[in-house]
Amino acid sequence: MDFLTLIQVLDSTIRLATPLLLACLAGLYSERAGIFDIGLEGKMLAAAFFAAAIAAVSGNVWLGLLAGIAASMALSVLHGLASITFRGNQLISGVAINFLAAGLTVLIAQSWFQQGGRTPSLIGNGRFEPITLPFAEALKDVPLLGPIYHELISGHSILVYVALAMVPLTWWVLFRTRFGLRLRAVGENPAAVDTAGVSVVGLRFAAVAICGVLCGIAGAYLATALQAGFVKDMTAGRGFIALAALIFAKWRPWYALYACLLFGFLQAIALRYQNIDLGAFIVPVQFMDALPYILTVVILAGFVGKAIPPRAGGEPYVKER
Repeated sequence: MDFLTLIQVLDSTIRLATPLLLACLAGLYSERAGIFDIGLEGKMLAAAFFAAAIAAVSGNVWLGLLAGIAASMALSVLHGLASITFRGNQLISGVAINFLAAGLTVLIAQSWFQQGGRTPSLIGNGRFEPITLPFAEALKDVPLLGPIYHELISGHSILVYVALAMVPLTWWVLFRTRFGLRLRAVGENPAAVDTAGVSVVGLRFAAVAICGVLCGIAGAYLATALQAGFVKDMTAGRGFIALAALIFAKWRPWYALYACLLFGFLQAIALRYQNIDLGAFIVPVQFMDALPYILTVVILAGFVGKAIPPRAGGEPYVKER
């Protein structure tokens, strides 16, 4: 692999890791507050459809982004009502959201656009365009540093930079603010937070709402930046890979970035190197497509070690009287 090929693979890694990172941070907020969210996949899928649909109809990608966030927020409120207000099983609620989003997106898409469950292709202002950073063109011919800045750092859509900026912001919110301290405490010992006079329900709904916003951005990125429209089940298990990355990162923001980049790199390798000829036999393209998921299982099974989730995770809180 030469230098330019490596740069291209790393460039693809960043693009593919972006929705994983946003979904992983979404799950981080939710699970740190004690609400397990299996429904990341469904929220991303709903956001991807509504972002693409509104962008296609209006020709404005920012309206599409807002629609995607709104769709994800609606499912987050549903999950919050089921798991916080009515104290239902959080895992069942998340799975139900996944099924609901998978079915409704195709049904509405077919009824709305009559294109086999997909939206029209997005063009022009209907999708996020790459941003060229200052001096990228002037520096592209500089040896070594030029290609890194021009090809790897510059040339991404604005949502990629938003996702990367969310990592230090999440670290600061969780570990340097009163809100973050209370949020983490709710996931560990909600009774102590309640005793201090802080609303456990309010904090958990706030975490679920933040989760909805980030999943909305992730889904909108898939449909309006990484691709140019919505197709059936386009999330392709990214929500579950994000959950795996969250466990691999042990619920820490910076580790979540590294885990998502690792999974994005595996996907980039699988996309670039297909039908590899090893002489004795040719590695089939289906194996390369499945490789990121296989390695996800291998990494979780063999390299994570002891990952301890928040102690109150998955348990509805009942206020003592």
